[in-house]
Amino acid sequence: MGKIVTLGEIMLRLSTPGNTRFVQSDNFDVVYGGGEANVAVSCANYGHDAYFVTKLPKHEIGQSAVNALRKYGVKTDYIARGGDRVGIYYLETGASMRPSKVIYDRAHSAIAEADPSDFDFDAIMEGADWFHWSGITPAISDKAAELTRLACEAAKRHGVTVSVDLNFRKKLWTKEKAQSIMKPLMQYVDVCIGNEEDAELCLGFKPDADVEGGKTDAEGYKGIFTAMAKEFGFKYVISTLRESYSATHNGWKAMIYNGEDFYVSKHYDINPIIDRVGGGDSFSGGIIHGLLTKPNQGEALEFAVAASALKHTINGDFNLVSAEEVEALAGGDASGRVQR
Repeated sequence: MGKIVTLGEIMLRLSTPGNTRFVQSDNFDVVYGGGEANVAVSCANYGHDAYFVTKLPKHEIGQSAVNALRKYGVKTDYIARGGDRVGIYYLETGASMRPSKVIYDRAHSAIAEADPSDFDFDAIMEGADWFHWSGITPAISDKAAELTRLACEAAKRHGVTVSVDLNFRKKLWTKEKAQSIMKPLMQYVDVCIGNEEDAELCLGFKPDADVEGGKTDAEGYKGIFTAMAKEFGFKYVISTLRESYSATHNGWKAMIYNGEDFYVSKHYDINPIIDRVGGGDSFSGGIIHGLLTKPNQGEALEFAVAASALKHTINGDFNLVSAEEVEALAGGDASGRVQR
């Protein structure tokens, strides 16, 4: 199993109980989560040495975030301590035709104001097999964008495979700012992951598909996959293809391109969805594990799609499944029968 490094922000997640609305709730359920932290947890669950890199305050809330990672086997050796606050996000889980809502309270978090001197990226990348980041991290602040660039440069110096989940967040930046930061960072990326919105807003590539109308025919993506690989030199271009029938009922599949061949995964009908937050991150964790351990891109993609389908059934940000559970679903066991 490999040494996998991820860089980003872990936040305190405050969720309304069940499907209650913000204005109804007198209390919140507390967990921790965030894009790259979620990926690290998935990789640790699959048996890898997963390291999460961030900065967190020295106080008890910061320590609670560290403890949440350690609980699931993520290595926290490279987490810098300092700063004033842990980022927070509030989640209201939707149902049927009512969508989920997220409210951020993450300005001036410790990682948003971290300096390059907080991290020795050459030491962090020494002996690593894979480095993963997402478009959320450089969107947090200009300082975080600089950290992302420095981490990517160190990864390349050490021959580490680099993956990105484009993850555009309109509450954090505009498409113009996103493209000005993200496009130059693509020179370091080997594996590009993102849905149709991410590809358009972060990199300016729009698929020939009626996504809003629920038509995610993979044929409409082949053109932009080819163009993205040619422009940025990606070894793999990958997209999840979500059909959103309602907040609690989605269709789910994915597509991968290795510069020569396209592969489309099997389709999952996920109904009901328990918690879709972290679904994309669980896919990224699955594809990292798949590309490191599977004999071909098809098997790697099937593992990732099955892992993400399972995440939709689990409360919280983290995908708390084993590789064996994912393999069982990818192999066709979707009955949900009690395991005795």
